[in-house]
Amino acid sequence: MARLRRKACVALFLFTLFIFGTLMGLRTLKPTDGFSNLAPGLEFLPILGGRMSREATASPVQSHHHGGNTKTALSNSGPKGTIFYDVHIFYYTWYGSPHMDGKYIHWDHILVPHWDPKVASSYPRGRHMPPEDIASSFYPELNPYSSRDPDVLESHMEQIGASAAGVLVLSWYPPGLADDNGEPAEDLVPAVLDAAYRHNLKVAFHIQPYRGRNDQTLHENIKYIIDRYGDHGAFYRFTSSTGKNLPLFYIYDSYLTPSESWSEFLTPSGSHSVRGSAYDSMFIALIVEERHKHDILAGGFDGMYTYFASNGFSFGSSHHNWKAIKAFCDGNNLLFIPSVGPGYTDTSIRPWNNHNTRNRVNGRYYETALQAALNVRPEVVTITSFNEWHEGTQIERAMPKKTVTRVYLDYQPHGPEHYLELTRSWAEQFKKEKQQWLM
Repeated sequence: MARLRRKACVALFLFTLFIFGTLMGLRTLKPTDGFSNLAPGLEFLPILGGRMSREATASPVQSHHHGGNTKTALSNSGPKGTIFYDVHIFYYTWYGSPHMDGKYIHWDHILVPHWDPKVASSYPRGRHMPPEDIASSFYPELNPYSSRDPDVLESHMEQIGASAAGVLVLSWYPPGLADDNGEPAEDLVPAVLDAAYRHNLKVAFHIQPYRGRNDQTLHENIKYIIDRYGDHGAFYRFTSSTGKNLPLFYIYDSYLTPSESWSEFLTPSGSHSVRGSAYDSMFIALIVEERHKHDILAGGFDGMYTYFASNGFSFGSSHHNWKAIKAFCDGNNLLFIPSVGPGYTDTSIRPWNNHNTRNRVNGRYYETALQAALNVRPEVVTITSFNEWHEGTQIERAMPKKTVTRVYLDYQPHGPEHYLELTRSWAEQFKKEKQQWLM
């Protein structure tokens, strides 16, 4: 019996020694040992919101140069590997910071005075003083960034991919022009296109109103954009009901130009018609008032969108009017593209406009808008916006922030990715319902 116990003790000692030796050996392995050859490229998988994307594709595309370094970029189509090109999202490149631009741009936006001097006298004037005081009711997780920062651009494309929106609609001014509070940024377009291409995204153009914009100058703008960017792999084209594959342009504040002038450019009989030419495209006008739908039709546009994220602010942005607008568009062979947003608050730049604020209600406002859009069975849905921080319509990641003078709004109790995740969920629902509509 004693001999048996000795044998058992020896066996237990040897087994313990084996386990100890194995554990010590494992501790000496580097994280990549034994894995890199099994899954080449795994170490490059993007981390989205702190989670590694296991389903992101990893295929090399064109080499891109940043500061003299050449690196092979990998495509990323979101944490679930799918994006939808019938979900478009408005995108702005007008932000600047001292690090990249020598000063803050747009984060220091002025407080816009009310048009009525009596009302204006009741509200503060001046401008914001970043980085503690920025022209937004929310604070970006990336801090008050520059649109010229390659790391910011890469983060934005990752976030848009995570949201499943497949087309970013780039706010655009002609070379040398900008909005009243910004600086020219047309030279950024190639970088946006390249970054979008790396993430399987497409880019459409949102042509802003500028001094002197009319049917003639817009015609020149379209030629410029198509000649310069039309062959890029990220340049967006829409397949029309007639089977044509055409560029698509959103024309903001299109109502500022009379329909008679637009028709010279957009109807086949116009004096400088684009129809049937190498620059023929899909042109989407903004509907604000009800009468605009007739002007849009008469002007020769191909469709209309609503842009504003404040339900009830205008005829076009009011959800309860979408069914009637869609019926009008269907009856006249026009696209209706409703615009939905997570909320609206622009009092950081228009302190007198509190009556148009729409609370996010932890995402419920957004879901209500998305459902209203799906109810009218649109071909395309637009999201207002990815990063229009001044109007509080962004779905970009935001963070809690408190300073001596301000407490910023945030997405709590949810995390910074809440609105990206909601967008993906509804984009997937949109795709499912759209497949049913077509059956």
